[in-house]
Order: sequence, then C-alpha cells, then structure tokens
Amino acid sequence: MVMKQEAVISFKYNEFGSTSELDNGDDELVAASREVALNAYAPYSGFRVGAAARLESGVIVCGANVENAAFPSGICAERSAVSNAVSNHRDDKIIAIAISALTAAGETSEPVSPCGNCRQVLSEEESRNGNKIRIILAGSSKIKVIDSISDLLPLRFNGSSLKLILP
Repeated sequence: MVMKQEAVISFKYNEFGSTSELDNGDDELVAASREVALNAYAPYSGFRVGAAARLESGVIVCGANVENAAFPSGICAERSAVSNAVSNHRDDKIIAIAISALTAAGETSEPVSPCGNCRQVLSEEESRNGNKIRIILAGSSKIKVIDSISDLLPLRFNGSSLKLILP
C-alpha cells in the first residue's frame, strides 16, 4: 500500500520600502548593484542586471550580466559576482549579495530574483563555505531580504546529493 503525503514548502523574507530601512550595510550593497548594472552588456534583451556581493572581510565584489549572440554563452550578474569573488578572494566567504535590474525605462519597480542557474551557483557557494548568504533583491518600489539561498532553492542538488548516487 502506497501512502501519499502532501508537504508544503514556504519561507519568510523581510520587505522594505527603501534602502534607508536596511541593516548590515545592505544599503551600500544595493547601491553597488545598481551602479554595476550600468556596466552590463545587454544589447539583445536590454535587461541589465548588477550584483554586488559582500565578503566576510567587508570587501564588495561586483558582477554584471554579459549577453552573447549565442545566448547560452552569456553570464548572469550573480554568477559573474561569484566568479569574481572566487577568482580574486578565494578564501573570503560571500555573506550577502544584492541584485538590481535596469530596463530602458530605469530600475525595475519589482525586485528580480536569481534564475535557476544562479540559484544553483549560490547554493554551491553556501555549501562550499558552510555559511548562509543573505539575498537582497532590490526594485524601485521595494526591497526583499531573504536569509539564505536555500529559501529560494529548496530541495536543492548539492555535493551530498552525489553521495546518493556514487559508491
């Protein structure tokens, strides 16, 4: 006999109306993500994204999306920022990342959330460093602060998942 069990996945986040309400220097991260979004190369979509990550040492590293005519060849801002952190500050853990997006009309009103690939990369970074990464999603009308990428990517695939399939 098979027993069906229903489960619900939910998470909480904090929502703010402006950067002046943020703690932990998160306003500085949002400002950096907005600034670096201006550097994005987005000739095809016109959707420019910036990500600014604070490292445990206090250093802020940034990344912007870079599109390519061969669409899979581009890189998202979040993955660009993580690559920057790993390449230039290998032993300095990411503790927070802010993400902002711009269109031709200006900053998006609603905050944008990382795509699935970026969620997976941030999840790997949390696992690699053994710490949570606070996610700050910034739009012009509100800012959402999420405690960890695991909230955005429940039931995630990680290194321990490989142990299930490898001897």
